Formats: sequence, C-alpha cells, structure tokens
Amino acid sequence: MNDTIRLTGVRARGHHGVFDHERADGQDFVVDVAVEVDARAASGTDDLENTVHYGVLAEQVVAEIERDPVDLIETLAERIAAAVLTHRAALATEVTVHKPQAPITVPFTDVSITIRRTRGGALPAGTGEEEE
Repeated sequence: MNDTIRLTGVRARGHHGVFDHERADGQDFVVDVAVEVDARAASGTDDLENTVHYGVLAEQVVAEIERDPVDLIETLAERIAAAVLTHRAALATEVTVHKPQAPITVPFTDVSITIRRTRGGALPAGTGEEEE
C-alpha cells in the first residue's frame, strides 16, 4: 500500500472551453490532486528531495490551468496528470478538474472530471492494477 499527498481546491483562471465566450472571458477552474508516493524514504531521511514538494506542485497546477486553452476539461486533466508524474517520487496520481462556471442552462453546483494515471498508463476502473 502506498501513501497519498493531497492538494485540494487549487484555483486559477483559464480560458478553456468550446465556446468563444469561454475563450475570451475565461473562468475559474478548481483542481484537486492526489499523488501516490512511498513516504518511507522521505520520512526516514526528513529530506524534501525524497517526496513531492506540494508547493511546487501547486504552482505547476496553476501554470497548466493558465497556459494555452483547450476545448475539454479532460485534456486539462491529462496535462495536469502529466505534470504530476514528472516528480520522481510520484507513482500515480488522481486529478479532478472542476468547472463550476460551466455554460449549463440549468442550475447546478459543479461539473468535474476525475482521471487516474500511473507511470505505466491508466488504471482500468475497479481493477486496482496497471494496464499492460
């Protein structure tokens, strides 16, 4: 069993979406990230180099939200997951991108996508094992 670092509610303004007004006006996106690590090396050495620096991670998430626009929050989630997995100590990640100001014509609280990625690829739902 591995350990998890969680970063929740990272908020930044992005210009993602399929509609022209979303690209022009932008909107807030909120991201939650869970990073699977083995914390024994970090806790045994008390060395930041042996874990994921959550301050750096938060800055990377904001940078991904603020960079060039994409149509889908799925694409944004993939970008963020790829950034998480650049950290040496990151074994896997779960990324949720919330789009609370999505252009929906009925009252709603939130729209989100959650993806789970590992260094070896996606984890099939419910299997708990990596894809081959």
